[in-house]
Amino acid sequence: MSVLTVRLAGPLQSWGVGSRHTIRTTLPYPSKSGIVGLLAAACGIPRDGGPSETTDVTLAELVGLRLAVRADQPGDLLVDYHTVSGASHAPTDPAQQRLPTADDGRLQAKDSTKITRRHYLSDAAFTAYLEGDADLLTQVVHAVRRPRFPLFLGRRSCPPSKPLFMGIEHQTGLDHALRTTAWQAAAHEVARHRRLGQSSVRLDTVIEDPDGTDVLPDQPLASAPPFRHRYTERPIRHGHITLPLSPHDAVHDPFELLG
Repeated sequence: MSVLTVRLAGPLQSWGVGSRHTIRTTLPYPSKSGIVGLLAAACGIPRDGGPSETTDVTLAELVGLRLAVRADQPGDLLVDYHTVSGASHAPTDPAQQRLPTADDGRLQAKDSTKITRRHYLSDAAFTAYLEGDADLLTQVVHAVRRPRFPLFLGRRSCPPSKPLFMGIEHQTGLDHALRTTAWQAAAHEVARHRRLGQSSVRLDTVIEDPDGTDVLPDQPLASAPPFRHRYTERPIRHGHITLPLSPHDAVHDPFELLG
């Protein structure tokens, strides 16, 4: 097996699982559905799951990859307050200033302003590891380097701050890759650990494992009808690893390109 490593870092990320309606939460780490969607966008796979015009990679092949995630910098939870109103879609037509309902009707005007709260991870950095066939991952590498569609960290408002591709290793596994990838943290986070006199850092991990003791409902069903995405559970195990601090740490800074 081979392992592809990608960096998921940016000012904001949001990885919702079953997140709908007025409160849209995020997991504290990237979801498989979100990462598969990101890779599908890079490969040029349309939202209906049809064939790509740029690669031979299929959605089913991406879903079949085994995933591990490492929380290099967990970030902070940010809750964004929104109001949603039909008036924003038809400012000059009062008849259309009412939000639609599921049965193709419309709400009364007094009910057509809704409050929503959307959760994000602020200034977080993760590394994700995808294990699978070497030829498939080689195609994914080319796509990630030259993506067909824009890439986002869970939502359209969350672009990555740096290139995703970090490396690909052959004849290896997820556990080895998790332990040998350099710590992807911001300079201020590394400095904080050093001020505390720490010579190592402990990072949380989430690994897809058939013998895992927990499950997540974020496994996409590639056979779902177009535009009707469905998900099932996948087994995972939570853990942690300890990495030594080195002079080469501190590679993640989402704002350094603005300087």
